[in-house]
Amino acid sequence: MVEEDVTERVGLLGMTREELEGFVQSLGERPFRGRQIMRWIYHHGVKDFVSMSDLPRSFRGRLAERALIPSLKVIAEEVSRDGTRKFLLELHDGHCIESVLIPEADRLTLCLSTQVGCSMGCRFCVTAAQGLARDLTASEIVGQVMAVRERLPSKVRITNLVLMGMGEPLANYEQVVKAIRIIQDDLGLNFSARRVTLSTVGLLPELERLFTDGVRCRLAISLNASDQETRARLMPISRKYPLEELLELCRRLPLPARERITFEYVLIDGVNASREDALRLAEVLRGIRCKVNLIPLNEAPELPFRAPRPEEVLEFQEVLLQRGYTALLRESRGADISAACGQLRGRVLRKPQ
Repeated sequence: MVEEDVTERVGLLGMTREELEGFVQSLGERPFRGRQIMRWIYHHGVKDFVSMSDLPRSFRGRLAERALIPSLKVIAEEVSRDGTRKFLLELHDGHCIESVLIPEADRLTLCLSTQVGCSMGCRFCVTAAQGLARDLTASEIVGQVMAVRERLPSKVRITNLVLMGMGEPLANYEQVVKAIRIIQDDLGLNFSARRVTLSTVGLLPELERLFTDGVRCRLAISLNASDQETRARLMPISRKYPLEELLELCRRLPLPARERITFEYVLIDGVNASREDALRLAEVLRGIRCKVNLIPLNEAPELPFRAPRPEEVLEFQEVLLQRGYTALLRESRGADISAACGQLRGRVLRKPQ
């Protein structure tokens, strides 16, 4: 993934603007040199200091001795008939993570991982079955954008980022927030707050802290049930943070004007997809400025569940629409490849080394 002497040199990818300014000052340079480096890394995708032509030659030499710009290596890629591309990326310690590029009519969305595996234990998630290996660093989170961007034609631009790949973003709070700040910095990846979405199972203290810390992004909450008993069975975190407490916090969050919370609802046959479930969901969401993304389960051999029939999905959606909710049916993408999150990584890990 990176040069061999990564432990001896400082990795600049994943540094905030302030950190880069501090680093160049430690080398005897003025802070604006850090801003120049940041622009070269993120705007131009430059990986070597020699190419940073507006830096003094002597300074470039010192940078080469003291620093490096690490990158992630794509070791596997699958392309679906619908254009979805799933990437398996190798980290410096040999661990692997997934990123997924999803083309739509008016946008190109990249789904980012925030952890190697996940500790949340959601029963419908392939990644959860693999357990948690470690958190990702801010460098490894933004590095996914850089690695995928390199593989796109020069005129093709990623328009949206969603932190809803492998891992629970709020369980890796500090590094995720740092990555978001780099993603949104105009010298960094320069994404507006409305084009960055963070998805969480609902870690209440960290969810509240996002607003206290002034982190601006769109919020998606993985709900997946309309009652506490079912949600706790599907998502163990609901035993610690019950559904009622989660929804009450959502009512109190100081959302920006015209901003809505997105509730993600994975529909599972015989578990949470009945008309009664839809009616109860419409009731418990009252008073929350929100929309609902309905997602038929992405089936996988590792999972004990199946997706509901299409007519059941449409009936569930219709119940919400009739009660005034925006309820979007998210098309299952990449069904002909390793569609479920963590499935490509799991398959590669099972191969003999």
